Amino acid sequence: MSDTEVRGSPDARGRPSTSYTGVGTDEDLADRLSELARQLQDEDDVQATLDAIVHGAATTVPGAEQASLSVIQGHERVSTRASTAELPRAVDRAQYDSGQGPCLDTLYEQRTVRLSDTRHEQRWPDFTRRARALGVGSMLAVQLYVDGGDLGALNLFSTDRDAFGDDAEHIALLFASHAAVAMAGAQRQEQLRQGLDTRDLIGQAKGILMERYKISGDAAFRVLVRYSQNSNRRLHLVAEQLVTSRELPLAAVGADAVGAYAVGADVVAAAGVGEAVVGEGVRKPA
Repeated sequence: MSDTEVRGSPDARGRPSTSYTGVGTDEDLADRLSELARQLQDEDDVQATLDAIVHGAATTVPGAEQASLSVIQGHERVSTRASTAELPRAVDRAQYDSGQGPCLDTLYEQRTVRLSDTRHEQRWPDFTRRARALGVGSMLAVQLYVDGGDLGALNLFSTDRDAFGDDAEHIALLFASHAAVAMAGAQRQEQLRQGLDTRDLIGQAKGILMERYKISGDAAFRVLVRYSQNSNRRLHLVAEQLVTSRELPLAAVGADAVGAYAVGADVVAAAGVGEAVVGEGVRKPA
């Protein structure tokens, strides 16, 4: 599905489906959602948070027996990032393969979708046939989003028909709002950790070059960047190679990158030939 096929209005996000007729109530709902928020905040990483979301949804939303969480990658490819069991993954695959279903409508049309009875559903004939064969009687899909953007879809499954009424939909929407905040927070934390790890790794790699070749920090960084460009590898992967193996083939960098910055007499590089072994001296090209 291309970008031009993405439909729907952001105004529909977080709102009930067309099957919704009222507002349900649950005296314990506020306490349950507050407890959920605290549990999600305690998770260590993104995947743990996603796993907690689907398991929490399956036990919180009335009628739900299983749950999964789908995301769009690169505006086109949809994948399942978490599920409570194999059945949700199988149902999700049926949607991805057929190109139709509640989850895809929720993701691309940005709206809540309820499938009440797979025996009589007409909107997605190919998918409904496959879902019915897998034993699914009804489904509910709600969007996960924050002000910064759309995060994915929370999919709820039941083997019973008409398992999701207005109360279930109301609770699912409230649950999704808490889950989306937790998911976005976990993603930000992971990005921050990855950024710090990458910065530390590059710093270690620069230190190796500076110590071995007696060059400045800026020069060491330029060597890493040049190698990254010439070898078509990400900078953090180049730094990781140098830190773990203490080896950096300087032929891919070129004499202008290293020879111009290196001061030590033991650094000899020729563009396109030879190989330098960082930490063990440099083998001169033949």
